[in-house]
Amino acid sequence: MTTTRVAAVDCGTNSIRLLVADVDPATGAMKDLDRRMRIVRLGQGVDRTGRLAPEALERTFAACREYAEVIRQFGVPAERIRFVATSASRDAENRDDFVRGVVDLLGVEPVVITGDQEAALSFAGATGELTGGHGLLTPYLVVDIGGGSTEFVLGSDAVTAARSVDIGCVRMTERHIVRDGRPVDPPTPEIVAAMTADIDAALAQASETVPMDRARTLVGLAGSVTTVAAVALDLPAYDPVAIHHARIGLPQVRAVTERLLAATHAERAAIAVMHEGRVDVIGAGALILLRIMERTGAQEVVVSEHDILDGIALAAAGGPGRKAL
Repeated sequence: MTTTRVAAVDCGTNSIRLLVADVDPATGAMKDLDRRMRIVRLGQGVDRTGRLAPEALERTFAACREYAEVIRQFGVPAERIRFVATSASRDAENRDDFVRGVVDLLGVEPVVITGDQEAALSFAGATGELTGGHGLLTPYLVVDIGGGSTEFVLGSDAVTAARSVDIGCVRMTERHIVRDGRPVDPPTPEIVAAMTADIDAALAQASETVPMDRARTLVGLAGSVTTVAAVALDLPAYDPVAIHHARIGLPQVRAVTERLLAATHAERAAIAVMHEGRVDVIGAGALILLRIMERTGAQEVVVSEHDILDGIALAAAGGPGRKAL
């Protein structure tokens, strides 16, 4: 097996993640060397102001400094580094400030991808391991619930339909739960109803492009989904091995969502698997997942720890998803 060493950075609305791996571009086999995540909330206030906040940029650049050192230590060549930016930087008027900062720190220009590119990379990362041995039926509906947007991708061996819509855990929280600069804690039934209506409108929009009713397996990605799974499994600590490819039923997702939306900040923070950066936004993220399952009729979600970050790494090595970059 001939491998290529790559570094992939996924900079989203809520978090920035790094994967350094040795990848076989022919088979897609991947050996992780370093995988880490920092909550930087780059999308802070973007839905309201249309701009990246100075403090959000500085948090992001601090993570970039850390990642640059890790990439240097592993000796990844510059031509095998990919930095992909998604929803928040697509929306921001001052995205040039963000681009310049990343180039200065990492030596590569961030690729601000479209929703379609994001969908293709997420699909490649999420489904690469699902062929054979898992008893899962195709086509898959891959759902990537991010901070600012959610991607819906339908396909079997390749993408047949995709759509990105502007619902995400940060965007929904800021739009509905935050009032006068502070979150309503816990959100009132009226707030939850308004948020549900907003989510349902976006799902109807996505359904115009992606025939979700054709899916035979729902695959869920990203922090909102993995956190809901961890809570549903009642894990004593966040365990990616236990979460990866776990199957979480609709009743479990509904129970966790209701619990999170009824809890106070302190109660959510006390949950053993909860990352501190998700405490205020997890209720909205869980509600998005629940409404997707209820609207599509999915009785379970197959949870994947592998997502767009893995798709970026595959593309950097010249494997599946390379056309998206």
